[in-house]
Parts: sequence; structure tokens; C-alpha cells
Amino acid sequence: MTMKTILAASLAAAALTGLASAQDYSLPPTFGSVSLNPGFLPDPHQAQLVAGGTIDASSLGSNCVGMIANAPDYRLQYGEGGSQLFIGVTSSADTTLVVNGPDGSWYCNDDTNGLNPLVGGAGPMAGQYDIWVGTYGSDTAQATLFITEYDQ
Repeated sequence: MTMKTILAASLAAAALTGLASAQDYSLPPTFGSVSLNPGFLPDPHQAQLVAGGTIDASSLGSNCVGMIANAPDYRLQYGEGGSQLFIGVTSSADTTLVVNGPDGSWYCNDDTNGLNPLVGGAGPMAGQYDIWVGTYGSDTAQATLFITEYDQ
């Protein structure tokens, strides 16, 4: 490899690293937060928000798509002992979902229910979930975030 090739590869890696860390879960969520314990009512919990942003979610990994904001759209503090948990979105637009879980892992989805995303399953971790709702494209869209313990 030439020095020019190594330098170009290093710059590309640095640029991707910068994008991947662009989602700042230390920022306050734009559309609110909630603390829920297993068995919460009403179920589903819902929040209205505007999906979309200027950051390409694919910088977080190959399963992530859509355009999201820097700050989380919503934050969930979930209690210990739940048997299952699902986070999803409904919208008339093509939305995507990015969730940073309590363990620091990124969970992404697009088009589970038509054009609406969904993440979750059995044995949810207790802790903080930072949630970004994106759009597949550069436009923003009205969306409803829902959090449920019911089968999806």
C-alpha cells in the first residue's frame, strides 16, 4: 500500500467514526421522555413527534437507514422485570427507527409493518432507551411513537 492509500483509508475511517458518534444521547430528547415499569398502563404509551433529520443513520451500521436528528427524539426509562417490550412508529410517511439500548447497542429497523418500523422482543433490559425516528428520505413527517408490552 502506498502512503497515499493509507492516508485516504485513515481519513475515510475517521469520517465514518465522526458520523457514527453524531447521535448524542447525552442531549435532552426533543419530544419528551417517560419512565415506565413493567405492566404499565395505558398500554401502548404514545407520543407525537416529527420524524426525520439531517444525519444518515447508515453511519451506525448496515441495518440502520433513514435520516435522523442529532438529539434523541424520545427517551424511555424502563424498569426491571418485563417479559417483553416493543418500540414502534406509525406514520403516513416511510419512517425508520434507531434505538440506543441500555447496554449501548444500536437497534435499527425499517418497514416491519408496511412502511412502519418496530424493534423489541422478549427479555428487555432495564434502563435508558434513547429513540430516534427517521424518515426514508430528506423530508420530515408527523409520526406517532408507541411503546408496548403486547405482542406485535
